[in-house]
Amino acid sequence: MQNQTRLLLLSLTLAVFAVITTEVAVIGLLPQLINQLHITATQVGFLVSIYALVVALSGPFITLIFGRFNRKIILLSIMLLFLLSNSLYALTERYEVILLFRILPALTHALFFAVALHLAANTVPPEKSTQGVAIVFSGVAIGMVFGVPLSAFIAETFSLRIAFWFAAIASGLALVGIAFHVPSTQITAPLKVSEQVQILKKGIVWLSMLTVTLIFSAMFSGFSFIADYLINISHFSNNATSTLLIVFGVSGYIGNFIFSHYLQRNAIQTTLIYPLIFALIYFALWLWGSHSLVVIPLVIIWGIFHTSGLIVSQSWLMSKANTAPEFANSLYISFSNLGITIGTMVGGWILQFAGIAAITWAGLIFALLAFISIWLRLYLVRKTDIIVYQSTN
Repeated sequence: MQNQTRLLLLSLTLAVFAVITTEVAVIGLLPQLINQLHITATQVGFLVSIYALVVALSGPFITLIFGRFNRKIILLSIMLLFLLSNSLYALTERYEVILLFRILPALTHALFFAVALHLAANTVPPEKSTQGVAIVFSGVAIGMVFGVPLSAFIAETFSLRIAFWFAAIASGLALVGIAFHVPSTQITAPLKVSEQVQILKKGIVWLSMLTVTLIFSAMFSGFSFIADYLINISHFSNNATSTLLIVFGVSGYIGNFIFSHYLQRNAIQTTLIYPLIFALIYFALWLWGSHSLVVIPLVIIWGIFHTSGLIVSQSWLMSKANTAPEFANSLYISFSNLGITIGTMVGGWILQFAGIAAITWAGLIFALLAFISIWLRLYLVRKTDIIVYQSTN
């Protein structure tokens, strides 16, 4: 890749890290938020759930509305909003203000990813498009796994205000990177809204969005409770668990590039095999979760497959919705957030009624359902191709 392309992708990756950290860091700041704002744990949880809900409901509509605007201006405006939001989190002690500035950036979340992923795929040569997306997705892996513990560490060591300033600085640096390294791209012949929503008439696209939802449900039904599992089932200490979470994150970062390579070589085979192996990982955790020496390599493999679900599901959806790429990416973000919500809810129910050891079965079942949805799409496409071939001969 040329140096300018690397800097563009690095700027987008940093922006993704800032956006994801803003979304999820609140989870690790729960004690400090309760003490400083004099609110309940439920109210802190609402800060997380309202963000995901707004993203899921509004993403595609916001993307359609802003489809005609200059891509650089869109990214700069969104990062400025995230910079402002994190700065206000640091400066205010009013819950209502924080809540409002959780909703506003959430409205732009899907639009940001729609534009960023489209740029990442189209900045590099077509044969490397998956690699470009994987580089940007690595910011998700870093933000998800390191954003929460790092923000929590800063809040514990210094203060809650400094933790929010950390996210604001990341947003500011991303803003500068985009300003210098992302070219101005005005859409000269934008797709009409009616043209973009045409992809929703394809049953295959809806089946692909179901796959996205199921893969994310498989990912987060287990990941949302990974610390609890490692402490109570695998009997690791708090410090050892923190270390394993870092290992999990590093593995996920590497996994993005491993799967981008295999998706470039054979997208269908890679996508079909992915949920089966993911299900086997959950089954292995159920069998040997209490054996700490076995769990360590399993955590590494788990991390690789967990984060790889991002690029596997995104490329699967885009393969049948590439006529309206930015709208399709916004659908991907919406349905992935739906999957996060479903996976976390189901995992929570299983934890409540069957215990922490049983959450691996939630991930296993969601992964097998994802495999069925992938196989079903392949079957329907093959059947359609046969009918078309027979009708033309």
